[in-house]
Amino acid sequence: MKAARFYGPHKPLVIEDVPKPKPGYGEVLVRVEAAGVCHTELHFLDGVLDLGVHPITLGHEIAGIVEEVGDGVSDVRPGDRVVVYYYVGCGKCKYCLVGEENLCESPKAEYGFISDGGFAEYVKVPARNVVKLPDNIPFEQAAPIGCSVTTAIHATKKASPKVGEYAVVYGVGGVGFALIQYNKLVGAKVIAIGKRDEKLEKARELGADYIVNAAREDVVKRVLSITGGKGADVVYELVGSKETFSNSIKMLAKKGRIVVIGYTGEPVSVNPLDIVVKEATIIGSVGNTLQELIEAVNLVAEGKIKIVVDDVVSLDRINEALERLRRGQVIGRVVVKPR
Repeated sequence: MKAARFYGPHKPLVIEDVPKPKPGYGEVLVRVEAAGVCHTELHFLDGVLDLGVHPITLGHEIAGIVEEVGDGVSDVRPGDRVVVYYYVGCGKCKYCLVGEENLCESPKAEYGFISDGGFAEYVKVPARNVVKLPDNIPFEQAAPIGCSVTTAIHATKKASPKVGEYAVVYGVGGVGFALIQYNKLVGAKVIAIGKRDEKLEKARELGADYIVNAAREDVVKRVLSITGGKGADVVYELVGSKETFSNSIKMLAKKGRIVVIGYTGEPVSVNPLDIVVKEATIIGSVGNTLQELIEAVNLVAEGKIKIVVDDVVSLDRINEALERLRRGQVIGRVVVKPR
């Protein structure tokens, strides 16, 4: 089968033939119909994230059709439309025992990270890692659910915004768009910050109450103005640069929460006094749980969260798609169709 392979940082992905996987006991073979291109792939290419596993097939936002099932599989059948949960925990550590496989101490697999992912014609996963898709969700919209929507749900639950609180979405991309919608669902007032007008207009369409263009405005002053000088109750930090982290601290209200989702590889700094006097909380958020993926699929099926797909490309255009993402030209997600 064809696959886009990662051979290490600072090298383009290579399209090549690799053996088609065979499902073992408790596993299913998924024919990949769509795979989302996430900013995480750029982190691999840039060396910001290097887990030491290569060559490997990247791609962790995966949707497709079950083609074959292994022995011991009874609740999934060939022909089922599915989206893939990309964590496989050990099942024994204290995190797995409470459903937090995203924090597993000894993961068995993580598709697109340490295990072959979805930038390929097929992927093999445990049957428990597929969530069935309703017929009203096209595969191109289903694939980004697996990370962009679930990451937003997970981060929001970490922040626990209350009805009427101000929530800043600092960085409007695939995850940012989902954060806007989910935070509106829980009753927050959403302030979207970005640098491109077209992305900010899409943020407004998706429900953002206020938009702030960081290329033209002082974002801290604007957020303080919007909030009557009190600051934001929650800031979702999706960029992770020195500038955006510093701004996040400055725009935060007393007892505010910063949820760190994005990263760039550069260290950030903060004066502890700024945390102390505000009794602020800084929270890290990584990935999602299987239950959050199920919730995400239901929300999209019900029309409560919309997926923004910028473009659909063939597998041989994956490097072109990644370069567009690097230049900030993608609104939402580019989705790859491997065949």
